[in-house]
Amino acid sequence: MTRSESSKKTNLFMILGSIFLTNAILAEIIGVKIFSAEKTIGFEPVNWTFFDEYVLDFNLTAGAVIWPIVFITTDIINEYFGKKGVRKVSFITAGLIAYIFLVITVVTKLVPADFWLDVNAVTPSGEEFDISYAFNTIFRQGLGIIIGSLTAFLLGQLVDVFVFQRLRAVTGPKMIWLRATGSTLISQFFDSFVVLGIAFYLFGNWSISQVIAVGIINYVYKFIVAVVLTPLLYVGHGMIDKYLGKELAEKMMKEASADKTFL
Repeated sequence: MTRSESSKKTNLFMILGSIFLTNAILAEIIGVKIFSAEKTIGFEPVNWTFFDEYVLDFNLTAGAVIWPIVFITTDIINEYFGKKGVRKVSFITAGLIAYIFLVITVVTKLVPADFWLDVNAVTPSGEEFDISYAFNTIFRQGLGIIIGSLTAFLLGQLVDVFVFQRLRAVTGPKMIWLRATGSTLISQFFDSFVVLGIAFYLFGNWSISQVIAVGIINYVYKFIVAVVLTPLLYVGHGMIDKYLGKELAEKMMKEASADKTFL
């Protein structure tokens, strides 16, 4: 491999890894907000009932909005760098997420300055406001959520790369949509239910029916969005192939499928 090809290969992994890291970590940070999909687009909640005891609306974590970008980036990394590339960036991301939660835990225990509390003591509408409490509530997440999130993230990524490579062995370089959608269909099943089961059933007070009901909505959303965004996968492939050149791109994909990469 020439120096130019090696440089392109390294640059590509850095760019894809940066996109993956940024969106995965950002999704974890903003995931504390739960929003109503129906009200956001101007509709009333559907109020579906599951298991005759839990009313379910399309309430989703804000992190789910950008999580499909992680799906697409995972599949592209898998396509050109194989399972070693996905595993490397996944473990690095998991370590950084753990570090972020550790820093947040320390920061939220710092005693707030009096003037900071005073200048933010009233909302624009004149209501009393405790900014320190709001800050801690937003940024500090429970141990169960942290453990559940990291476990689900790693499990989902490892399952995704395994299924992707198995489908690739069958389809070859063709049918990108099949291995991308198939791997997402299976991996996000684990991701959607594991985090809820650990965070809110094992460490929380949710019932199994609540975990299943909310998990279904999260899973359906992630899968539908992943399918809708499949064309972006082809766009990404086209841009990368143009950057690498046909010969290098085919060589990298062949090495990735055989699990022979420089990573």
